[in-house]
Amino acid sequence: MAKKKTKALDLKLANVDSREMRLGSIISWDGSASELVEISQYEQRSRKHSGSGCGVPCGERGKSCRLAELNMPFSQQTMCAQSIVACQIGNITDCILIEHSPIGCSAYHPRFNFGYKVGLLRRGKKLENIRIFSTNLQENDMVFGAGGKLRQSIRDAYDRFSPKAVFISMSCSTAIIGEDIGSIAVEMEKALGIPVVPLFCEGFRSKHWSTGFDISQHGVVRQIVRKKRKKQDDLLNIVALWGTDYFTEMLAPLGLRVNYMIDMASFDELAQASEAAATATFCHTLGSYMATALEEKFGVPQIDAPQPYGVAATDEWLRAVAKAVGKEDIIEEYIESEHARILPRLKKLREQLKGVRGFVSTGSAFAHSMVEVIRELGVDVEGSLVFHHDPVYDSGYEKQNTLKHLVDNYGDIPNFSVSKTQQYQFYALLKRANPDFIVIRHNGVAPLAAKMGIPSFAMGDEHFPLGYDGIIRMGDALIGILARKKFNNVLKRHVSLPYTDWWLSQEDPFILAKHPEILDEAPTAFDDFKEETYAK
Repeated sequence: MAKKKTKALDLKLANVDSREMRLGSIISWDGSASELVEISQYEQRSRKHSGSGCGVPCGERGKSCRLAELNMPFSQQTMCAQSIVACQIGNITDCILIEHSPIGCSAYHPRFNFGYKVGLLRRGKKLENIRIFSTNLQENDMVFGAGGKLRQSIRDAYDRFSPKAVFISMSCSTAIIGEDIGSIAVEMEKALGIPVVPLFCEGFRSKHWSTGFDISQHGVVRQIVRKKRKKQDDLLNIVALWGTDYFTEMLAPLGLRVNYMIDMASFDELAQASEAAATATFCHTLGSYMATALEEKFGVPQIDAPQPYGVAATDEWLRAVAKAVGKEDIIEEYIESEHARILPRLKKLREQLKGVRGFVSTGSAFAHSMVEVIRELGVDVEGSLVFHHDPVYDSGYEKQNTLKHLVDNYGDIPNFSVSKTQQYQFYALLKRANPDFIVIRHNGVAPLAAKMGIPSFAMGDEHFPLGYDGIIRMGDALIGILARKKFNNVLKRHVSLPYTDWWLSQEDPFILAKHPEILDEAPTAFDDFKEETYAK
């Protein structure tokens, strides 16, 4: 008999615990993938196993549940939870986001606007600009408060655009001065007659930006999703980003319609999430919170399976979806026919990619699946970098343990690192793994690989490797990427990296965490760098 699952998500509260408090997430670690599987103790942390191990979220038991992580002395670059809220909530087509912040917090908006437009084109929706507005806090606002300014911004946005809901995001600045966006949201909701949703996403709330996904999804489930509902047995929620709609084609044999959330969704599409037959996601890192919230609050089951990348995981995912909607009788024939269809092309791709070595650098659960896809193609993977690591996901479902699925089905990764897009570490990481190409999602790190002679596959469309056809798409793309190897080698000969010879000679990317005294004991390297810079 299965042990009772304890409820973890409190939708009565407007606040969301950070991932490091709720799940024990880390942002810096180095070792093998199998070692990380072992010390993560996913099954023991799972809230489906409340009688063994930790059995509860890390924040409820304190530091004894936390993974040991390396403490790097500084961070070269990162994003924050408020930026993630902007690229999520700002992409709802008929709602508005008010950033209660100085204008500098809105610096990412041109990039987010581009991503939003690309996403709309991929989904066949009307092209438009994002609707994110800033209260543009000034010095006087920081001293005397800016509640009035926020109220006026909400009214102005409502008058101009007639949104179906208004979201308010908290910034570091407004959190420091104690702005009460929660009370203002309640007040303005009564005045306007539409949902006004506060999102407590100040940048220092969490060490990693993924908490911003949880905050966005919490606000949507708490105040947008329909409470009075009529079940739609042919509707499947997919928590996703901006990817192309490959899910519709995959799910057509099961007669299912796709309800994408949150990006490019409308208010009504989000509201009907409670009516779906089940919830799935392209990435458990990003979608686990929303899927679990819908399951706990509305009884919408989530798909207990790995992500659908690679043959083995796609098989498991389709079987789990079919089971959730009561169509297990037809899925095996479809799986068998798909295997037969792709096998000839897959064999040819494996021959072409034999002896090739790859490196994956993306968000955590997505990276696990990308390694599975390229290993499915016969590519060797000796190293991977993930931007953070969740020892357990909010669901606690064991079949969603993507890192264990990777190790059990495709073998270990000797050099498996956790670090949040720190370019200064990337050189040693790549030198150690010695790949022929890299697959990467956060493109700001990719130019360093190019300068090392390593071509990059920038995964702008996160659905690209999805399902059986995704393996073939991925193989064809990698052959094209490898054809650029000569260009990258020419580039390597003509550019230099902006680091000292001392740093480039280090073999351990995490040496500053393991030996912080180096910063004091070896100042000559930094002095030489300064002298060279000033001389130029």
